[in-house]
Amino acid sequence: MPLRHILAALVVVAIWGFNFVVIKLSVDALPPILAAGLRFAFASWPLVFFIRPPKTEWYRVVLFGLTFGLALYAFLNFALATGMPAGLASVVLQVQAFFTMLIAFFWHRERPKWQQIAGAVIAFAGIGVMAVNRLEGAALWPFVLTLLAAVSWGLANNFAKTFGGANPVATTVWGALVASFPLIGLSLLIDGPQPLIDFVTMPDPLTIAVLAFLAYPATLFGMAIWNHLLALHPASIVAPFTLLVPITGLLSGYLVLGETVAPLEMAGGALIVLGIAISVFRRRRKSNTVPV
Repeated sequence: MPLRHILAALVVVAIWGFNFVVIKLSVDALPPILAAGLRFAFASWPLVFFIRPPKTEWYRVVLFGLTFGLALYAFLNFALATGMPAGLASVVLQVQAFFTMLIAFFWHRERPKWQQIAGAVIAFAGIGVMAVNRLEGAALWPFVLTLLAAVSWGLANNFAKTFGGANPVATTVWGALVASFPLIGLSLLIDGPQPLIDFVTMPDPLTIAVLAFLAYPATLFGMAIWNHLLALHPASIVAPFTLLVPITGLLSGYLVLGETVAPLEMAGGALIVLGIAISVFRRRRKSNTVPV
């Protein structure tokens, strides 16, 4: 994996780590499903009028939008709204890397090398260490919702691999459009129209700023780069990078929300970094670089 691709992946996971704090702020300001729907509405409008649909079968974009947009963020936002700490959510959600690799094994016939397997085991052990203290205060239901979100992300990553040479920005924008309609419709069904009416008629600048961060750096920029990397490299190489998200997620939770970071969690973070190094950098020395 070329160094520029590694650096791009690191920028994305840093944004996604901070993303958990911002999602927590969004579900404090809005009903969770409406917050997710508005995030993807912001990410797709008005760009859909200027960006052509991706050159791939329409059903692939629909399935990507439904897994990454509707399923992932419906489950995750509900988990955060029902008591899941942002820092813990950033840890638990990263089991998606293993769902991604497992699905890719059966779907795309990708066989991870021993380096990826060993690195994933070490990094997953790090996540387990980080989660030990955090799980004590978390209810079961938010934890299960976060795991369902991880499965949804694993499916979305594998749908993204089927896009081939399609423009990653176009797939992200049109996938966001697909996700926005069912999410907002589901919110109207669950919460009624009043929260949406209040948002439109009495917009709060802080809420708009939160949604703008979720829509543009976290969704458009992050997913466009991520889909590009998945199109160029095996999922077993790209997916483990997200195991770094708990580090930036826990740090952001500490700085913004006052969530504490225990020494045990720092040790877990060190294991995650070691696992990523084994999984990615050893592989890079043995494989040809893939041009952009």
